[in-house]
Amino acid sequence: MDAARIVGQDGNCPSQSPLLSHSNIAEQSIVLSAAPLFANLSERECLEIACSARVRTFAKNESLFAQGQPLRELILLRSGIVKHTQVSVNGNEVLLRFSRKGDVVNLQGESACTHTCSARATETCKALVWEFSRIQSFLTRYPQMRINISRILAAQLKELEERFREVATESASRRLALVLLRLLTQIGKPSSEGIQLSLNREELAQMTGSTVFTISRVLSAWSEQRLVVSRRESVVVRHPNRLQA
Repeated sequence: MDAARIVGQDGNCPSQSPLLSHSNIAEQSIVLSAAPLFANLSERECLEIACSARVRTFAKNESLFAQGQPLRELILLRSGIVKHTQVSVNGNEVLLRFSRKGDVVNLQGESACTHTCSARATETCKALVWEFSRIQSFLTRYPQMRINISRILAAQLKELEERFREVATESASRRLALVLLRLLTQIGKPSSEGIQLSLNREELAQMTGSTVFTISRVLSAWSEQRLVVSRRESVVVRHPNRLQA
């Protein structure tokens, strides 16, 4: 469908302030159609939703939102990686998960009114942003979005359940292997030595329920076996198949 049928002749969204230029709206609707939140929406619906978005760039290490802050916006990543952390009442921080291109970084159940965790860009990120009230209106008009939200949250819950089971039943080395293999498909980047994951030992310890000492010991042993290349702020997985075994 021609974006001009959704966008006014002057290049702006009808009855709204200019958020995206006429030339970018069709491009952004393609981004939306590939995102799980907007799966199975029509081209016209994606165009309309894209029309109400604004583009924002987050610098490396910039905070997108903090735990306990009210929900004001919906943020969809166009590029980059965001890490989600949560702080306990005694001040201990744990790394929950990562978001990547196509993910909504602050998706929560409809009853939630505040962020349950904090999010920070691990590299420069570009995103589409909507006012939360605007997204609420789309949820009312397009029930498919509610179905998509349920599926996304169910997948996140499943991963957390798997990690909890791993902490309870697997050895530290096996837990680390499973976390690395899971992250390879989420945030791994090809390098000349293998697939690189930009995580330090403390973050890996948080994700596996281990200590930094244990993570360092396991990575050192794997480095001697040439399974990984262990660096201060990253791990390069050389042989995923051997690591899985």
